[in-house]
Amino acid sequence: MFEITKDTMISEILEYAPETMPAFQNIGMHCLGCALSSAETLEQACYAHGVDPDAFIEELRAFLETL
Repeated sequence: MFEITKDTMISEILEYAPETMPAFQNIGMHCLGCALSSAETLEQACYAHGVDPDAFIEELRAFLETL
């Protein structure tokens, strides 16, 4: 099973679960194909967009459980 943590790279999440893309877009992460997404952790991206990384991780995990 794929586990999402603060240290997980955005690109890894999108590769494993592309269905999560709308969740990222809903919090303002629209540049998911840019170079930063492949070199940025979930925590870094959340802080750059003013989002609590712990809350967002829980949201992603809850969403993935519904699949």
